[in-house]
Amino acid sequence: MSTTLTRQSLTLSERPKPRKATYFVQTWGCQMNEEDSEQMALYLEQIGLTPSDSIGEAQVILLNTCSVRKKPEDKAFSMLGELAFVKRARPDTVIGVCGCMAQLRAKEIHQRAPHVDFVVGTGNLSEIPVLVQEAMLNQAFQVRLDLPERSGAIVSDMPIRHVGREAKLKAYVPIQYGCDKFCTFCIVPTTRGRERSRPTADILDEVRRLADTGTKEVTLLGQTVNSYGKNMLEGKVPFSELLYLVSKVDGIERIRFTSPYPRDFKSDVIQAIRDIPQVMEQVHMPLQAGSNSELKRMKRLYTLESFSDIVAEVRESIPSCSISTDLIVGFPGETEEEYQGTLQAVRDFRFDGAYMFAYSPRPGTPAGTWDDQIAPDVKKHRINELITLQNGIMAEINQAQVGKEFEVLIESQTNKNKAMVQGFSRCFRLIQLEGPPDRIGRIAKVKATKGLRAGLVAELI
Repeated sequence: MSTTLTRQSLTLSERPKPRKATYFVQTWGCQMNEEDSEQMALYLEQIGLTPSDSIGEAQVILLNTCSVRKKPEDKAFSMLGELAFVKRARPDTVIGVCGCMAQLRAKEIHQRAPHVDFVVGTGNLSEIPVLVQEAMLNQAFQVRLDLPERSGAIVSDMPIRHVGREAKLKAYVPIQYGCDKFCTFCIVPTTRGRERSRPTADILDEVRRLADTGTKEVTLLGQTVNSYGKNMLEGKVPFSELLYLVSKVDGIERIRFTSPYPRDFKSDVIQAIRDIPQVMEQVHMPLQAGSNSELKRMKRLYTLESFSDIVAEVRESIPSCSISTDLIVGFPGETEEEYQGTLQAVRDFRFDGAYMFAYSPRPGTPAGTWDDQIAPDVKKHRINELITLQNGIMAEINQAQVGKEFEVLIESQTNKNKAMVQGFSRCFRLIQLEGPPDRIGRIAKVKATKGLRAGLVAELI
């Protein structure tokens, strides 16, 4: 006699535990995806699973995917192809696809990878334990793709995080999900839904838990992180006020945030960076393009001039503050003049760092359907030229730091030389110095002795 099990037929405590009780989460994409993967791990551990060091040996495998560009999607489909052999060798392996690509392409994933047990979108992470346990009972393929339909929805279905887990020196803390900006190149509003903030009390409780386990640095995360605090039941909470509140948590010595949106970057945030000792002198602010005509086609809600005003105010108020950015070349219709405008903006702003990309058409976005796509060879030439320019500027900036003193949180040994340790300065410069591993986790004063393209070499003071 067969029995049909529904999602309500067994409670989590009654459902069967996996025999091997191990899981592996493969992550592509941004810091928000990394943080989502940590939530997934917490959910799996709540039903008795433990992490595996090998994807090939885990009984439960989750792929947390990204759709911002085509390359991570290609990697995910390639791995799904490899996992077909794992599934044939070990049929009891549970395979789930999560994240932004799952939100967009669930039907295609099922067609191309029928060995996948379930697909779960960015708004349904809390359902992963049930989906995993139903897959262990050989339930049929399932999909969960619910997203909030309005902005301002309350984020309340997160697990109690960082309890009983290995202490982390640095940790991400999501404060806001989704986006209301709808840039013409970006799929995030579709994959992550409308903008919504976590209650202040929940954020502070998480930060306290982190501090209690030894975390010294937190990075506040949001798609447009400085838009935090709108439409909340507790009333509007400006992002600058949240920075002050987090800074009062005992044990938290460093606070960073990413990524702010230029239009919402107001003087109160600049003043908070200047006045709160725990907030690091670092701003990552995406420019994307160096001409107003291109910014308008991208539906970026600021101009080159207003962006320049923000940079000027930051550098005047906080001379030691580093500024990094995101840049896209080869956006549909990009003229040579517009592209040269981006190069000139890079020369003028002299960013301390930049994430640079050739435009990748995204299905479901307005720009992905436009006819005036730029030829691949033109995009390749432009991105290579931009990278060369920016790398030269970073090398010049870092060389100019020689002889200056920095405060560094030492995080790890270097990969190439185990006699060297490394960490980031307040202004997010990667600094390497000689030292034993017992210095890891401590803040040190150092003096820069050599400038590199990607950071500095220093000595202890």
